[in-house]
Amino acid sequence: MHPRLRSNARITAIGSYVPDRILSNFDLERMVDTSDEWIVQRTGIRERRIAAENEYCSDLCIAAVRDMIDRYGVTVQDADYIIVATETPDTSFPNVASRIQAAFGMENCGSVELHAACAGFVAALQMANGLLLSGAYRKIIVIGAETLSKITDYTDRTTCILFGDGAGAVLLEASDQEGCLLGMISRTDGSLGHHLYRSNLSDSIDGHPIRNNGLIVQNGREVYRWAVEQVPFGVNRLLDECGLKTEDIDWFAPHTANARIIESVCGRSGIPLNKTLSAIERFGNTSAASIPLSLDAAVRDGRLKSGDIVLLYGFGGGLIQAGAVVRWTL
Repeated sequence: MHPRLRSNARITAIGSYVPDRILSNFDLERMVDTSDEWIVQRTGIRERRIAAENEYCSDLCIAAVRDMIDRYGVTVQDADYIIVATETPDTSFPNVASRIQAAFGMENCGSVELHAACAGFVAALQMANGLLLSGAYRKIIVIGAETLSKITDYTDRTTCILFGDGAGAVLLEASDQEGCLLGMISRTDGSLGHHLYRSNLSDSIDGHPIRNNGLIVQNGREVYRWAVEQVPFGVNRLLDECGLKTEDIDWFAPHTANARIIESVCGRSGIPLNKTLSAIERFGNTSAASIPLSLDAAVRDGRLKSGDIVLLYGFGGGLIQAGAVVRWTL
């Protein structure tokens, strides 16, 4: 365990949801100048899920929590706190977490929305661990969810092929036993934030003019370069601080931005690619939802088992990294 980390949090349930509509690479061929072969070769993505016109982030979150309840028989009405990691909330306020509180009738429940882009789910786990450890709270729902299709520029062939929608939720509960989090890391390269953004009120970032259209804008070359250089460094630093080697890790669950990035990260960090959990082929890049969707897919097909050591690593807009080593407790 990381020498400075304490944890009493245990994962007691997981759930997920993706919208019904499928947008395949062949559909995109009719929309922009691209091809299935080109997309698969460069990203590993074959299809992604797209929210309905009247389906929003809160709807996906509520469905993921319902899936968690149905599969594990847990109750959520007594939850103390909800943390939702998203960049695509229904509204600026009220936040998405408050919509979940209302949907399930949690009477004494805090709610907060966390903005850390593709690192958001892991950052939310880190925050939940601290809240549980404080003793003030005993039961926290953590969700990563996105409706990226609503902010994707479908005239931009370099970005519209990447993004999809989905939500994944976990229930964290305080325990008298050792917690599931064995180590954490957080790193930020804020001076590079203008390479990946969605505009809001300002028309510049640190003097760099940005397109103020409310859609995702990405300098793919620069983001790729940053990810393949900085993420392996963060991964190895986290393992070192936990006293672990790559062979001690049963599964690597990175944010699946792009299959080629993950291949490079694995190669540079020494993690075998066959230890990687990913749902990118079917769901695309779902930002804050990508890691919980990958975890739940591995739970459903029996790969991820109780006692497995999993390295979670989110990275993206900000440019932010958030990692955690978890002993799976389901």
